[in-house]
Amino acid sequence: MYQEMKELSNGVEIPVLALGTWLIDNDKAADAVKFAVRMGYRHIDTAQAYGNERGVGEGIRACGVPREQIFVTSKVAAEYKTYEEAAASIDKTLADMGLDYLDMMIIHSPQPWDKVNQSEDRYVEGNRAAWRALEDAYKAGKLRAIGVSNFLQEDIESLWETAEIKPMVNQVLCHISNSPLELIGYCQKKGIVMEAYSPVAHGEALKIRAIADMAEKYEVTIPQLCIRFDIQLGMIVLPKTANPEHMKTNAAVDFVISDEDMEILKHLEKMKDYGEHSFFPVFGGKL
Repeated sequence: MYQEMKELSNGVEIPVLALGTWLIDNDKAADAVKFAVRMGYRHIDTAQAYGNERGVGEGIRACGVPREQIFVTSKVAAEYKTYEEAAASIDKTLADMGLDYLDMMIIHSPQPWDKVNQSEDRYVEGNRAAWRALEDAYKAGKLRAIGVSNFLQEDIESLWETAEIKPMVNQVLCHISNSPLELIGYCQKKGIVMEAYSPVAHGEALKIRAIADMAEKYEVTIPQLCIRFDIQLGMIVLPKTANPEHMKTNAAVDFVISDEDMEILKHLEKMKDYGEHSFFPVFGGKL
């Protein structure tokens, strides 16, 4: 899986399998990145909100693989909805990570996190302002690609109207029992590559009997089935782990789920909650 790529609308190639780093502490991030890169991973995903950009950058610089061979993504914090805030944050990310450029930077959310699931305001003008900062950083060579995250169709349409450079990716929550198929289809038709975070539903997929039964049928683990499912939806997948053994098994997904089983998995009953993690806005909670 390490070598499988997709091409973004500007011709930049992006590895399909990435290491997600959400909730990996800054002091553990460097080792996690080094383990992953030595194993074969060539795509690392972080964010300003994760508080671990410094550690991720350290891992990338110390991993022993040339910088140009690693695809590095970070995200402009959801709260930055002015040009000045977003532009300054991009420069700070580069400084914190100790890198001359990022392969991709995306807007983390169309709404500030404390407004998600609480407000009808989609921050149209704020997102347009943040997007202009991304466009300028892209033109300046600081970023090789730009995109968005957690954007719904309406958010993409409003940004699309004024964007000089169109979004290249949309990173969203997508896993078995909660797959935004309509949004995926919409974005892919517009040439936006889709990315899936929390492909194992932050561990909740491990508790669903139908998923476990399907994994048993293919003689794979539940996380492997979940990752393969997102890949077959045409998505880039970002499983998060600091465990080297999990990194290895997450990449061992060269089996194929049949069309019939994909249809079954696409239409499983939607997950009702995320257990102890339900408070996170990305899982429907409120801050």
